[in-house]
Amino acid sequence: MQKNVISNLKEKEKILLILDLDETLIHATETKLEINYDFQYAQYYIYKRPNLIEFLIEMNQYFELAVWSSADDKYVNDIVKLIKPPEIKFEFVWARSRCTPRRNYELDRYVHEKRLKKIKKQGFRLEKSLIVDDSPEKTRDNFGNAIYIMPFKGNQSDNELNLLSEFLKTIKDSENVRRIEKRGWRNRI
Repeated sequence: MQKNVISNLKEKEKILLILDLDETLIHATETKLEINYDFQYAQYYIYKRPNLIEFLIEMNQYFELAVWSSADDKYVNDIVKLIKPPEIKFEFVWARSRCTPRRNYELDRYVHEKRLKKIKKQGFRLEKSLIVDDSPEKTRDNFGNAIYIMPFKGNQSDNELNLLSEFLKTIKDSENVRRIEKRGWRNRI
């Protein structure tokens, strides 16, 4: 009997959708663009990606949501509070302190990687976890879980979140997201 209960719970388990912040959900710049910014944070002008709020609300129906950025912890937490719709509860909001620094010798700099084995330690299953990012170098060890999107630099005609929403809805009930081919995901809509 207990085995059936556990099996039923796993069938109903939502996929964890981890979202990057900068150039994925927002664009932050010290140089004001020729369009109105959404708000200012310290010396940064913040531009929300078009359809951000609608995207978060819709994805919240199908997924457990989280944010993981390689930016400074205080910045990430403050920005997430400013862009989060009140009805959304993120499973976690992680920043640079949860990343793993790795030296990139080609770029001659350190990259702050988001290694999903850290969420596994928090009780999340990798088969039921996706990470959306514009920077493949930060999620290189998460190939089977990663969806790469075009970076957002403030373009107000950007439609990436609408396209991503359509794709994510087609895989929302997957038992193992790692088996799904995510390269060229826009062509599968």
